Amino acid sequence: MKRFIATLAVTAALGIGAAHAAEVSGVKVADTARVGAGPELVLNGLGVRSRMMFDVYAAGLYLTEKKTNAADVLALGGPKRVSLTMMRDVGADQLAESLIEGIKLNSSPAELEKMKAQLDELMATMKAVGQAKKGDLITLDFAPDVGTRVGVNGKEVGKPIAGADFYRALLKIWLGDKPVQDNLKKALLGG
Repeated sequence: MKRFIATLAVTAALGIGAAHAAEVSGVKVADTARVGAGPELVLNGLGVRSRMMFDVYAAGLYLTEKKTNAADVLALGGPKRVSLTMMRDVGADQLAESLIEGIKLNSSPAELEKMKAQLDELMATMKAVGQAKKGDLITLDFAPDVGTRVGVNGKEVGKPIAGADFYRALLKIWLGDKPVQDNLKKALLGG
């Protein structure tokens, strides 16, 4: 009887743990994250980036508190994370160029000029990633005291890229006035 109760308790605990993971198109992501030693972040929203009828990645947005408005997310201080779980293989050049293009679509010429060095650093970092393979987890983290860090499967790639303005420009790829995909923007905002 004790063994049955113990088994039941373990099964219940495992069920509760599984309920804390979000899923979209077969991709499961954690419902919380942590950037460095900062506070625990909560999953704000999760969606899929598709291109030409192919799913490219599942994107998750992690914040210190849930927000449903893009302007509120962009104004929110503190650490943040965008996670990209790859759903297909994507070359480094293609990935880097798509991120840069998203920033360009949502930034003024003056903002782009001001961020030129950071954009060059992002391009170099993404190229250092090499090919992003199906199942890889790419994280774009912001820590106020460090800047933007790029990680692949838990390992940091490149050096941190300074500036809160740069991370806001990065977020605008998905949350700006010209997002890469309207329904992905809505999903990341919890819609």
